[in-house]
Amino acid sequence: MTPTLVTSCTALPPEGAAAASGAAQRRPDDALVDERALSKLKWRCRRGLLENDLLVERFFARHEAALTVRQSAALGVLMDLADNDLLDLLLRRREPEGEINTSDVRQVLAMLRPEGAPGFVLKN
Repeated sequence: MTPTLVTSCTALPPEGAAAASGAAQRRPDDALVDERALSKLKWRCRRGLLENDLLVERFFARHEAALTVRQSAALGVLMDLADNDLLDLLLRRREPEGEINTSDVRQVLAMLRPEGAPGFVLKN
């Protein structure tokens, strides 16, 4: 059985004084990923290439506390790629093309990419 990514959740209104004062609420896709969905996402992100695993582990160490539903969905799109295709994107050998070339995917890709990776794109 393949684990599935939960890509939607409902943002609960803030409690207490913030709710009474009419504080701005997040859109549902900007809500933080809950603990169960985060656990499923981490499981889904396990990769066959060590290089990808290391970059994904670093991503979670840095960003898991503030990961939104929208970002988790974009990460899921990247995890649908073959390991070598993902590595090409992470190392900037290629840039996202076609259906995966969205602002959310590009944002998560920037969060995943190592600092100092080459800033060039190989063209075929």
